[in-house]
Amino acid sequence: MFNINTDELINKVLSMSMEYAPKLLLGLLVFYLGFKLIDKSMAILEKMMRANKFDEDLRPFIITLLGLLLKLIVSISAIDILGIETTSFVAMLAAAGFAVGLALQGSLSNFASGILILFFKPFRTGDMISIGDYIGKVKEIQIFNTVLITIHQRLIVIPNSTLTSEIIENITGAGVIRVDLSFGIGYQDDIDKAKEVIWTVIKGCPFLVHNNEKEHQILVEKLNDSSVDLAVWVWANGADYWDAFYFMQEYVKKAFDLEGISIPFPQMDVHVHR
Repeated sequence: MFNINTDELINKVLSMSMEYAPKLLLGLLVFYLGFKLIDKSMAILEKMMRANKFDEDLRPFIITLLGLLLKLIVSISAIDILGIETTSFVAMLAAAGFAVGLALQGSLSNFASGILILFFKPFRTGDMISIGDYIGKVKEIQIFNTVLITIHQRLIVIPNSTLTSEIIENITGAGVIRVDLSFGIGYQDDIDKAKEVIWTVIKGCPFLVHNNEKEHQILVEKLNDSSVDLAVWVWANGADYWDAFYFMQEYVKKAFDLEGISIPFPQMDVHVHR
């Protein structure tokens, strides 16, 4: 049986409490206030960057990375106040970081890819891009991911490593781009009249670019089995691509209806023999 001196145990507990309680409270205070101050400082820094029109691609990347580094420094300082040897702690942190790095190779790849995207700028914040099955506007380039907003207002988060390893179409980056459309008319309809109707819609479309360098064109594309297909090539800014596309589709159909121009659709004649 162990002989426990209750008075001696209480005195040791009180002595340790008196010695470490102030350090613990101070460490927790440094930890809490430090994180609060960093969050407020990062918010102020972001406002200053916005006011000075700092690069929209680099801004969230720098804010996030700087915030993480400062919080790491505050955490180490708080641990040092507690009396824990920071040298050994940093060594342990480095070892743990190495182990985590091996386990999270994909995340490190995304981080490196994010730096490449920011450096070479295949696209910028606000650009309309197409990758795989997704088309959307770049909302933000983060440390590990890039956030897109599709034309359906869906939020898509794509790992940066995917963006550097696959083919990307930067729709906005080309400036003025061509919008390709095709309209079919019946063989009995007048081609010249159909072209005039389409030209009227083109001139009234607010999303198209009208200049001498980029000429709109209407061509007979193909003589199909049941229709004469007209290829319509018009020009628009990349950001207005889908607005132009849907405007032309809708108003050409309405104009054809007003002018009595038919748009053929597949039909099947069934003959019943008795």
